[in-house]
Amino acid sequence: MGRRARHALVTEDQWGGLPITLILATLGLACAFPLSVLVALWPTIHQLARVKLLCVLYVELIRGVPLVALLFMASVMFPLFMPDGVNIDKLLRAQIAFILFTGAYLAEVVRGGLQTLPKGQAEAADALGLSYWKKTGFIILPQALRLVIPPLVNTFIGSFKDTSLVLIVGLFDLLTMERSR
Repeated sequence: MGRRARHALVTEDQWGGLPITLILATLGLACAFPLSVLVALWPTIHQLARVKLLCVLYVELIRGVPLVALLFMASVMFPLFMPDGVNIDKLLRAQIAFILFTGAYLAEVVRGGLQTLPKGQAEAADALGLSYWKKTGFIILPQALRLVIPPLVNTFIGSFKDTSLVLIVGLFDLLTMERSR
């Protein structure tokens, strides 16, 4: 009979750079893209000034702060505001900060694509009697996303490169790495 292999749990402080990069970038982009489309479309869905202000505030605040500062806040400051006994994983906190940052940049790209479409496209969809969701999902959004493919790819590549900043804020504790020697 063959020997059974023993599988040990590999904690995230033992991961290398490639798994961290792939997890942060792919999961971050997969979650940030729907967020960005929602933030870009939300002011057109609701005509309330508060909703528009909230979307603009989110995009401008997040884009106005460097990613390193957001990662620092997620890594160091956020646990200070949590109640005793509640501890959220460092990788999850970094992932959420990364999603919010990437979502704000992608929202601006999508919003730019929505603004470049001629108003005649929406008017033609209205003339056909399409509902708002059908008009947006089948006519407006596909054309807008097609127009902004180059900036989208640029933002995707930039977000892959930005994952290296996670090391700066200490996802890998220097003390833990020193103890492992």
